[in-house]
Amino acid sequence: MRAIVIEAPSKIAVKEVAAPTPAPGEALLDVRAAGICGTDLQLQRGYLDFIGIPGHEFVGTVVRVTSPADRVLLGARVAGEISIGCQECAACVEGMARHCATRRVLGLVGKDGAFAQQVTLPVSNLHVVPETLSDDQAVFIEPTAAAFEILDQCLVGPHTDALVLGDGRLGLLAAQALASRGAVVTVLGRHQSKIAAARSLGLKAVGSEEARPGRAYGLVVEATGSPDGLAQALDHVKPRGTVVMKTTCASPTSFDAWKAVVNEVTLVGSRCGRFEPAIEALRTGAVKVDPLISEVLPLDAGLEAFRRAGEKGTLKVLLRVSK
Repeated sequence: MRAIVIEAPSKIAVKEVAAPTPAPGEALLDVRAAGICGTDLQLQRGYLDFIGIPGHEFVGTVVRVTSPADRVLLGARVAGEISIGCQECAACVEGMARHCATRRVLGLVGKDGAFAQQVTLPVSNLHVVPETLSDDQAVFIEPTAAAFEILDQCLVGPHTDALVLGDGRLGLLAAQALASRGAVVTVLGRHQSKIAAARSLGLKAVGSEEARPGRAYGLVVEATGSPDGLAQALDHVKPRGTVVMKTTCASPTSFDAWKAVVNEVTLVGSRCGRFEPAIEALRTGAVKVDPLISEVLPLDAGLEAFRRAGEKGTLKVLLRVSK
């Protein structure tokens, strides 16, 4: 099968590889479409020392299962949770496979991902995609779930004065998630095209030159994709406010810890989230993603797709794999 493979840091290729075989309890999926996210770009730069097939935002069709009980899923269009736990430790028993100490993570840790014609995942990780969502929209289920994780971690409502640092893909999803709970949200961005996209979604968005000096917020979501983002977030949060940290990157992060200590700021690490609220938000239109799609390219144009995804001003680049 054809796949995009990271062969070494900064070395990526589109090539023929062996098709995966589903293990017991897994399903084999034909990948329909997949999305390149900031983490994929960081993997290309050496994050996690990843070697293999990246990609964790996708929609696919179930073409093979290993258990007769799962045959009902054959032909279903699905999205998949990316963490694969041992199913035996305390974290897995509590339904928190994403924190299993021995977990594999699709396209990130010990598991080839979805930038390929086929991929395997445990059936328990799969969620059927509503018919009303297009393939392109369904690709956003996983990152939308990550955005909605903020609502599971923080008390958010009409009283919340929130700032989202970063006008990229995840930042605009996070802003919509916060707005869906009635929060007053401002997006602080650096790219006029992305700021325009945010405004087209009904969000208040400003550039750094428009930001009010000294303005502090009760909740700051750091989604800059930059190692400097956390330091910026601490400059914008109120005393006893909360900073939600979303950025993962290959470069180390440094910040003045005294700002968090003296101002009694709560730092919240935030990663994956539940798929159910994300699917519902996309189904109802509470979160809109069509304006976030910059370009759709075929899998064989993977090198160009990665190049385009890394350009300033680009939002989401999708890979069309099959129909």
